[in-house]
Amino acid sequence: MELTEPLDSQRVSPQAPTQADIDEFRRLGAEQAAGVAIVSTVLRGRDYAATVTAYLSVSYDPPTLLVSLYEGSRIAQAVVESGQWALTLLPTEQKRAANWLASPGTPTEGLLNQIEFKRGPATGCAVIAGSLAYFEVATTAVHVAATHLLVVGEVVGMGSEAGPSPEASPLLHYAGDYRRLKP
Repeated sequence: MELTEPLDSQRVSPQAPTQADIDEFRRLGAEQAAGVAIVSTVLRGRDYAATVTAYLSVSYDPPTLLVSLYEGSRIAQAVVESGQWALTLLPTEQKRAANWLASPGTPTEGLLNQIEFKRGPATGCAVIAGSLAYFEVATTAVHVAATHLLVVGEVVGMGSEAGPSPEASPLLHYAGDYRRLKP
């Protein structure tokens, strides 16, 4: 049954969105819960890592993932140049790590000194300890999309640090804050 009440709507100009358009888009987009992960890579012996919520499974055959990274960020440039990366899915206990790696101005030296991690066996990229799951990925394509790079890659290694547990709760981002799935 079609409702007759009009939708609350704001028209957006694709040629030149205003700051109000951008702010409203971000506000409305925050109404979707997203899993929190860490993307990491190693470039010239230095670790790079950042918190992300914009990632997805592209295909199961072959296993393929996509991550969206701000084009001007250190992590985007390092991931593109290195050609390999790891995606670590975080449990709620890793909120501190997520906050640290989402903070602007994190140091380039010693970035992971305060976070427990292991090296992925296939890529050598950092995998955060206690992860729900991790995927090591070899980049197959990079697409420019507005202010971001969509980095696509085939999974070359995967596993879990936490192991299956009915008590495990993924760290989620919803309405501008971190949340947990289970109380």
